[in-house]
Amino acid sequence: MQKIKWALISVSDKTGLIPFARTLHKKKVEIFSTGGTLKALKQARVPARSVSELTGFPEILEGRVKTLHPNVYGGILFRRDRKSDRREAARHGILPIDLVVVNLYPFEKVTSEKSVSLKTAIENIDIGGPTLLRAAAKNYESVVVVTDPKDYERVLGEFVKTGKVSLELRSRLAQKVFERTSLYDHLIARYLRREEDEREDTSLPTRLDVVYEKALDLRYGENPHQRGALYRRLGRPRFDFHVLGGKEISFNNLLDLEATVDTLREFGAVAACVIKHTNPCGVAEGKNLSQALQKAVESDPMSAFGGIIGVNRPLDLAAAKKLYELLRFIELIVAPSFRPEALRFLKARKNVRPVEIGPLSEGGPWDVRFTKFGVLLQDRDRSLRSQEKKLLKSFCCVTRVKVGKNDLRELLFAWKCVKAVRSNAIVISKNHQTVGIGAGQMSRVDSVEIACRKAGFRAEGAVLASDAFFPMPDSIEVAQRAGIRAVIQPGGSIRDGDVIDACNQAGIAMVFTGMRHFRH
Repeated sequence: MQKIKWALISVSDKTGLIPFARTLHKKKVEIFSTGGTLKALKQARVPARSVSELTGFPEILEGRVKTLHPNVYGGILFRRDRKSDRREAARHGILPIDLVVVNLYPFEKVTSEKSVSLKTAIENIDIGGPTLLRAAAKNYESVVVVTDPKDYERVLGEFVKTGKVSLELRSRLAQKVFERTSLYDHLIARYLRREEDEREDTSLPTRLDVVYEKALDLRYGENPHQRGALYRRLGRPRFDFHVLGGKEISFNNLLDLEATVDTLREFGAVAACVIKHTNPCGVAEGKNLSQALQKAVESDPMSAFGGIIGVNRPLDLAAAKKLYELLRFIELIVAPSFRPEALRFLKARKNVRPVEIGPLSEGGPWDVRFTKFGVLLQDRDRSLRSQEKKLLKSFCCVTRVKVGKNDLRELLFAWKCVKAVRSNAIVISKNHQTVGIGAGQMSRVDSVEIACRKAGFRAEGAVLASDAFFPMPDSIEVAQRAGIRAVIQPGGSIRDGDVIDACNQAGIAMVFTGMRHFRH
């Protein structure tokens, strides 16, 4: 193991810097530093020398060039176990740099600001930092390289005890460097490519570079014999959640949480939903949260047991109490925020897990799905919430029986609900409350039959939404027997005429939207 006598420290993130450097000094390590790091060390009265003393050359171009010099890189890269390298270093007066502590300009943080200019982004591209790190990592058998302040304690633990750092740790730190510099280059390339794509107005990227970092180990995956973890995409944060109490969240909970958010973001009015196995089994609007929750749970009380409850307003105490009148077993309670008194009430209940999701944003511009064949990328199917007025005007009634304004609003409610259901999707609603949902069936008529069976007598006078066209009139015949009075669907089947005729014969109004919402 190589002893540490000389160190080069140049960091943007100065977390833990001073205690780390003080310990090095106490162990008689000579420190060279640059710019802001050198200033911080001197202010803390930690002895350090300018890197210019190594290079014999001042920092130039407003700090753009500081360390790019043979005396620096020779000191890092020369192989201590090779006589010819040692002789050459001695001939040129090159000092052996045994420890390199560098973290990079905060390019990711700076470019996450929407108002950042291209000029500012460019100035936050680090040149010397990645080069120092890569050089030190390449020669990790002789040099200790640290890029993460979280590793200071571990490095000092070995160094203070033995005066050295083990090869095993040096190897791990070198690996971390290449992971970090690779990600750094990726973030820069992605930012510049985005700038170019925006200028050229391309619809989808020609290259998809996506990097994820483990954020949370989960108890297991979909089943106990499968491992599971949550990875977050690095770059601009789009969406987050916070579990405010109870046991840790699970793999399946996270899938249902996403379905909850996708459902809630469709509604501007006060709304609640119950999610089970990524499908809504109840959705409702109400005058207040208590009413919306009651209607959502009563949509399908049996399926609501053990489901995930979501609301699109801060959860108050009255709504929390109402929820526990209705259900005794709830997986998660999801809300943009929780009133303090409501949170206290919930935490007093056994096994409850309140989850705060913040603003119901759309997320990024694309949906990304991983398959065994590659990555599928598509434009996100945007929320209908902001398009309500436009949609109400664009809906086309194609039957002899027409629909009034109230009918159109009920149909729109059902249409927003069916968008959140897995295909083949059918939703039956009445008074802005789902009363029957059929999801994920291989034939559309099966979904209609399930939805009608779920609705029972409540289907009488209700409306029905289908996420895609009816391929034949059989679904209309089922809907007629259940008492459905109006249907909303995209249209576009070669047998649209037969379906319209069936509606006319049954006295059912039908509206075409011209847009389908498959959700595989």
